[in-house]
Amino acid sequence: MVAEAERELVQEQLEDLRSTCTAGGRMLLPGEEVVSYYPPEMARRAEEFGLAGTNVDGTRWEVGDCHVRFPLHSISKVFTYGLALEDNGLDETLRRVGVEPSGDPFNSISFDDVHHRPFNPMINAGALVAVNLIKGATREERVERLLERNRAYTGNPDLAVDEQVLAEQLVSNDRNLGLSYLMRSLGMLHGDIDDNLYVYLAACSITVTTPELSMMAATLANGGVNPQTGVRALAREHLRTVVSVTSMCGMYDAAGEWAHDVGIPAKSGVSGGIMGILPSYFGLGVYSPGLDRHGNSVRGVAVCRELSARFGLHMFADPSESRFGRVALPRP
Repeated sequence: MVAEAERELVQEQLEDLRSTCTAGGRMLLPGEEVVSYYPPEMARRAEEFGLAGTNVDGTRWEVGDCHVRFPLHSISKVFTYGLALEDNGLDETLRRVGVEPSGDPFNSISFDDVHHRPFNPMINAGALVAVNLIKGATREERVERLLERNRAYTGNPDLAVDEQVLAEQLVSNDRNLGLSYLMRSLGMLHGDIDDNLYVYLAACSITVTTPELSMMAATLANGGVNPQTGVRALAREHLRTVVSVTSMCGMYDAAGEWAHDVGIPAKSGVSGGIMGILPSYFGLGVYSPGLDRHGNSVRGVAVCRELSARFGLHMFADPSESRFGRVALPRP
């Protein structure tokens, strides 16, 4: 377990990060202003900011608005992809959806024409195919399987779909509807379009808190096993694929910049959440609803950038790059 002195050090650093990553704070670089909220009425909740971490030994840290529930939105794509891999195996899943970064916005209508498939499962086109691969006799059964898997990641048996969020998404979903019909006409998507969209949007409408998001990340960091409950949420043979694709494709069309500057495998969602995964080490959850031009949380990006720099967490960093030398986030 983490020593108490180390635990307190990390707590102090997370509290300092949160206090400085506010609107107009010194860590926000030129051009990083908030450009949108999703949905727009979230502007009323602009000051909400939660930050949480979970070590792979189960030690947890919480700072700020960690009680607030928010939809997973695109973060759900990570867990949907994991279940699709388990249901179909790697070869069949790769036949239907690739692992290449697209360089395009998450809702772009573009495909890998060479392999006749969406580029990756972290953009909408690929996520719709990943949902199509989830097994179940009815759409309700498929949603329940995704819910149960997300419950395994969070350790929360009461995790649920927010029916109000789902209803709102179902009536403002023309682009995904058009994308789905186009993909079905091209042979990339099969079956009932409305059912597939329902399952996709239901997964996006699952709500979590920041500590739950950090536990989901820690579960991936811990070889697919929830550090708190000991329950396996993802088969070990698919862990490398899920984390690799998250690393390359998880931050929309800012994925390359993120990999260079931050170097932590991560997935964002337009609700303002960011999930960061440090394999064999640590899971991070951040929530702040103001978004940049890529659809990523402005404060979330800033805090992850600073966290990476302070503790030398970039996947290719030399340990000497940490401002705290070898006193970093405690390893198990």
